[in-house]
Amino acid sequence: MTFQNYSTEQLQKMDAKHHLHPFTDHKELRDAGSRIVTHAKGAFIYDSEGNEILDAMAGLWCVNIGYGFDELADVAAEQMRELPYYNSFFKCTTPTPVLLAEKIASLAPDNMNQVFFGSSGSEANDTALRLVRHFWVLEGKPEKNIIISRDNAYHGSTVAATSLGGMSAMHEQLNGAVPNIKHVMCPYYYGLAQEGESEEAFGLRAAKAVEDAILEAGPENVAAFIGEPIQGAGGVKIPPASYWPEIQRICEKYDVLLMLDEVITGYGRTGDWFAAQSMNIKADTITTAKGLTSGYMPLSALIVGDRVAKTLVEKGGEFYHGYTYSAHPVACAVGLRNLEIIEREGMIEQVRDETGDYLLKSLQDKIGDHPLVGEIRGKGFLIAIEIVKDKKSKSRHEPSGAGASAVRDNAIANNIMMRAVGDTMIMSPPLIWTREHIDMAVERVKAALDGAMKTL
Repeated sequence: MTFQNYSTEQLQKMDAKHHLHPFTDHKELRDAGSRIVTHAKGAFIYDSEGNEILDAMAGLWCVNIGYGFDELADVAAEQMRELPYYNSFFKCTTPTPVLLAEKIASLAPDNMNQVFFGSSGSEANDTALRLVRHFWVLEGKPEKNIIISRDNAYHGSTVAATSLGGMSAMHEQLNGAVPNIKHVMCPYYYGLAQEGESEEAFGLRAAKAVEDAILEAGPENVAAFIGEPIQGAGGVKIPPASYWPEIQRICEKYDVLLMLDEVITGYGRTGDWFAAQSMNIKADTITTAKGLTSGYMPLSALIVGDRVAKTLVEKGGEFYHGYTYSAHPVACAVGLRNLEIIEREGMIEQVRDETGDYLLKSLQDKIGDHPLVGEIRGKGFLIAIEIVKDKKSKSRHEPSGAGASAVRDNAIANNIMMRAVGDTMIMSPPLIWTREHIDMAVERVKAALDGAMKTL
């Protein structure tokens, strides 16, 4: 590759001169210089300085099968030679999205049988918002257009997806969100439970916040509730077991559609194909992306439930929505083979039956009593480690996020890539992690915590 003709310093200078990164303080980045990741294999990434780093984030929650599956490169090349692109407008399609849509429908919950393709989770959530509001118009209830979402939710970074999300800093920069989206408390037991409140009671209280918002707006005005089964980018917030059954009851009672955002949780991360199956949630739409291709190609899939799809098809006429790269044949070829690999290699079963529990228990046993650790929680291959100043009071380091930032920096220095979200360290490993990878990760996380203790 041509990059091998350049030094790390040369690449960093060009990066600073021309490349605007997502979610980045550019002055800070350019002062420090980007890490140049050059190649990857299995569970590891490698940078231009020769460091081998255990990837505990699966890229950005997405490289579910790990790095270096040559057959995905082969199937992409084969499809590029045969048909690199054609659109799905003009009453046309190509074979690979047809086959992939059928495959996704076979893996999804029973009531989910239609698929709309895009290129990112943000696009898929845009589509879901458009579709849900359009559904109620077709049903003769155009006034039902309010969406209930949650604080600290992340649904993407387009204008519509940012509006659906509940991250205040993003809203401030947007300076004018899509209207009729309301946010309520998130089901974050560790941070929001009242003294003495049980997990069950808290889950019911968090669900009641959704019901209260519906009643305040008027059920006749509320189109849908949107939520991640487990809040990912907001800090791997796993709701109590009482939460989702109550959300389901509330949505059914008031005839409010249920939109699930499984961009992070889909395709094996929770120990099933979808968290909807792991957590017994019946949705009207499921947004997916990331693990659909394991990040090898950009692709998203909005999976649409039978009720919504029937109305769209039978009453809708033309749906004025879509993208140039909707159902891209190369991306869909990669997605189809990626799902076949996950299935063939038994990756989901491994997470569900062996490594998921082992990862959580190993972290709890080895670092649960560390002075910086307030709580360790997880489901499947999603892990959160709460970083605290004081375990009993749950107080945090100042300024906000300083504790987790120190742990993150020490983690990378100890050759494990983790992410800091506020005061929480999160992990989302490739599904291929073995017990040996987990043992290595735990030791490196412990070293990162010990290193952070010296600077905090």
